[in-house]
Amino acid sequence: MKLHTRILTGLVAGAAIGGIARIPGMTWLARGIVATEPIGTAFIKLVSMVVIPLVVASLFTGVASLGDVRRLGRIGGKTLLFFAGSTFLAATIGLAVAMIFRVGAGVSAPGIIASAGSGLGAATPSLVESLLAMIPSNPIAAAAEGDLLPLIVAVCIFGAAATVISGDAREIVVRFFQGINDLAMVVIGWLMELAPIAVLVLAAVTVARSGSDLLGSLLIFCLAVVVALAIHVTLVLLPVLRLVARLDPRSFVRAVSDALLLAFSTASSNATLPVSMAAARSRLGVSNEVVSFVLPLGSSIDKNGAAAYKAVAAVFIARLYGMHVGPSVMIAIIVMSTVAAFAGTGVPGSSLVTTLIVLDGIGLGAYAAAGIALVVGVDRPLDMCRTLVNTFGNLVGTAAVARSEGEAIG
Repeated sequence: MKLHTRILTGLVAGAAIGGIARIPGMTWLARGIVATEPIGTAFIKLVSMVVIPLVVASLFTGVASLGDVRRLGRIGGKTLLFFAGSTFLAATIGLAVAMIFRVGAGVSAPGIIASAGSGLGAATPSLVESLLAMIPSNPIAAAAEGDLLPLIVAVCIFGAAATVISGDAREIVVRFFQGINDLAMVVIGWLMELAPIAVLVLAAVTVARSGSDLLGSLLIFCLAVVVALAIHVTLVLLPVLRLVARLDPRSFVRAVSDALLLAFSTASSNATLPVSMAAARSRLGVSNEVVSFVLPLGSSIDKNGAAAYKAVAAVFIARLYGMHVGPSVMIAIIVMSTVAAFAGTGVPGSSLVTTLIVLDGIGLGAYAAAGIALVVGVDRPLDMCRTLVNTFGNLVGTAAVARSEGEAIG
């Protein structure tokens, strides 16, 4: 049985066990379920353990790789403009859809996340305070305290500095952080093997304490993510394909269909990269110069689908905690969903970890990982959908950059 099937099975089984525990006379079962809660807590702590190494290593290597922009000139600038703009719009659309669908409204998750308390929504910082808080005075202290946003700013600054140092020194530093990133990916793989048991326990505890309302809210959350992704493709990516790349969408999709299907089935941008590059070169006619820069960089930092997902997830989990999602929180969600999408990696499950950046930035702090644990059971199908959008966006960006350089494509 595949991992995502086991995770979904764990969610369903846990919900069923939790539902049985709510039947009158089944108090003994409810007590037994609550006694297993430390298993879920241990899983949450293990996930939290990976956050700092993953964020620092993946973001540093991504920013440091932008040294290529100096060599490619116009291509690099156009690529980064497309990546940043489309990812920001994806996060904005995700937030708007989440607010319209009212994801997480009217439901409170008890037990493992209820301990966050009502103080989460009490004093929301102003926009100026939020911006000042992004400036790191001590990045080591920020890492130790799990304060991710100033840590990200520090990593971006040092990563940018790495693009201007000499070749050998830069290669050594980048290789070190790439090694850390690879180690984090191995640990995430191990944790995902433990996820079915942890999800079963967390779902059972949650349903035993709160009933089925949370499960209904999860379905609305999933629907909101899919709708946000569809809107982003329709209103952002397809117009770029038509107006900038000047390609027919149907012909474009047929040309890159193998890459899109592989992205959907594997939920991995990295695994799809060789197929995407081959499709762009041979069937779209994009030059090797553009393909070899835009697509590898895109698989690392261009995560349109992930940005939309993170924005919806942030609203959903914040409301489960009873937090008021006001204007300053909305701005923080959009900005940090964009940044967190750049910090992600192209392997299944990593987006769950980087979503902690957004949750931490809006004030959920140490309770953010517990919120993520509630959505991990439904993450696989959503991961497939957002990876499909990620890959489609990367290919659209490649075609747009190539056309802007005067290449005859299509």
